[in-house]
Amino acid sequence: MAQIELTPDLSHCIETVAKKEYQDLVSSYLHTGKGSAEFEDKVELLRTFLESADFKKLRKESEEYLVKGQHIKFILYQEEGETKYRLVLC
Repeated sequence: MAQIELTPDLSHCIETVAKKEYQDLVSSYLHTGKGSAEFEDKVELLRTFLESADFKKLRKESEEYLVKGQHIKFILYQEEGETKYRLVLC
């Protein structure tokens, strides 16, 4: 099962980090012309996350930790066909 770790900071919110990761994956695919099943799963996971996430809520949730100087990451994953995430303190 594909899983993606996204690490926002005070300069780059979770939405920006997710968009950059998506663009990097797509760019990599366009340059190489190939991708594994896991690669395709990651692209799809990010695409659905970008389309469905409540980024206002996620920014508020993450900023609580970031302004205190804590490091966090969001771990994206699929569960029963649904894109989910969990926030982890690093």
